[in-house]
Amino acid sequence: MGLGMWRLLCVAFAGIVLFHNGFCSSEQAPNYSFTRQATSAPSVSYYDYIIIGGGTAGCPLAATLSQNATVLLLERGGSPYGNPNITDLSAFGKALSDLSPSSPAQRFISEDGVINSRARVLGGGSCINAGFYTRAAAQYVRAAGWDGGLVNESYRWVEKVVAFRPPMKQWQSAVRDGLLEAGVSPYNGFTYDHLTGTKIGGTIFDGEGRRHTAADLLKYADAKGLTVMLHASVHKILFRIKGKKRPLAHGVVFRDASGNKHRAYLKRGSKNEIILSAGALGSPQLLMLSGIGPVDHLKAHNITVVLDQPLVGQGMSDNPMNAIFVPSPSPVEVSLIQVVGITRFGGYIEAASGENFAGGPSQMDFGMFSPKIGQLSTVPPKQRSPEALAQAIKAMEALEPTVFRGGFILEKIMGPISTGHLELKNKNPNDNPSVTFNYFKDPQDLARCVDGLKVIENVIESKPFSAFRYDTLSLPLLLNMTANAPVNLLPRHANVSTSLEQFCKDTVMTIWHYHGGCQVGRVVDSEYRVLGVDALRVVDGSTFNYSPGTNPQATVMMLGRYMGVNILKERFESLKTT
Repeated sequence: MGLGMWRLLCVAFAGIVLFHNGFCSSEQAPNYSFTRQATSAPSVSYYDYIIIGGGTAGCPLAATLSQNATVLLLERGGSPYGNPNITDLSAFGKALSDLSPSSPAQRFISEDGVINSRARVLGGGSCINAGFYTRAAAQYVRAAGWDGGLVNESYRWVEKVVAFRPPMKQWQSAVRDGLLEAGVSPYNGFTYDHLTGTKIGGTIFDGEGRRHTAADLLKYADAKGLTVMLHASVHKILFRIKGKKRPLAHGVVFRDASGNKHRAYLKRGSKNEIILSAGALGSPQLLMLSGIGPVDHLKAHNITVVLDQPLVGQGMSDNPMNAIFVPSPSPVEVSLIQVVGITRFGGYIEAASGENFAGGPSQMDFGMFSPKIGQLSTVPPKQRSPEALAQAIKAMEALEPTVFRGGFILEKIMGPISTGHLELKNKNPNDNPSVTFNYFKDPQDLARCVDGLKVIENVIESKPFSAFRYDTLSLPLLLNMTANAPVNLLPRHANVSTSLEQFCKDTVMTIWHYHGGCQVGRVVDSEYRVLGVDALRVVDGSTFNYSPGTNPQATVMMLGRYMGVNILKERFESLKTT
């Protein structure tokens, strides 16, 4: 292999494609009679429950509550249906690369310098992710204090609609067998369960390559009990304070796409509630905008204080992702994440592969490491511009197709232990807050990353994987080639292969699993009620202390269903006693 090809491979690491070999037409929108644009909303309305955020938790929660109550679901984005950039596996990455105001993905850059994205669409993060589906560990369920039987029932309720078994071809099979040779055992076959060892997980892409999302769970809803408002941006939760021992949430203010203001209030009833499901950024942000948060921070933004709660926005975490690109001398199938190695030291090993099957430069897109979705930083932050980004994309589109032949093996650490915080930048709920994740601040996180990279090295050197690696590419060369890929805004160090710790720090990326900000025991109680106020809960990933399993989306959807059932039980018990 010549030096020129080596350089091309170094550049191409940022352009691994995760495309399906073929085109899938976008799915027809379900006949959801309860979904409408917020511009059609009355100026004032009343419901038993108001859910803020129609995402991964909000949709199953709304569907469940609608069975026995009137529910208003407010989603700041639009519908995922009819949008092939969301529905088609072949278009993965395009939604993330869309920076327009109408995009289902809203980019943000953490103060750590890592580019990330938050959902802005009905169905939430399940509309813009890589589709991996796996449950939380049994130990996680016990630690959360959840009812194991109801948890399993709730998972199955979700899986009937959105979960599928992925195809397993040569490259993914080689990774699986390489993990087993590397000692990540036993082999647990295909399962949704979180079990130590190597397994094949689920996917939310069906056999035809169509994505199924949390929005599909609205098929369970009672149309008579549910109203879904799209492009409804909630600006504030309203509280009654006078004559109350504790602030009582009783309404919300939201604006439609035209900027018109609407108010929705809770009907009279002791069990009626407002439920925040706006995600790990949106829920703590909206609590602060509504007057619940650190008093000095709220006053600095001229926000009337409802409750001094210094822990809102604290405990923010994002699971760091690090990967090694492996160029292949043989063609590889196109695959999203299908295999996972769940190690005993707290690291998760996953893999994806593919090359560009698009028909021409105008259609080319490069998947998880694409400059189009922000996983590229060839220039310092102040010099980043649309022009620089366009130039990088153009350069990658000019590369030979063989440069993209290969795949990557990545690792994510359990937890993580390292935490940061979230703060407001301004009072506009549509703007991103400021968030710091403090990747690898805790030395145990860094040690787990190093251990994970060692497992990846063993997989690459394994006999089952031998057909998919060049003998001339040593592991130090692969590490340095990977580190040369401009995947974040962080400074570079020479010859990172001599220090796996430095490699972890230099090549850290997001895997879009950020969480925290409204954690159980700090901001909400074990039933997800906001501490210090009444008639307000938070049900989403902002309540997690650690990210569940190797991918949180299954558990977030489960939690929406689980809490919906529990809330209705409380409602029923209340009616029996009155």
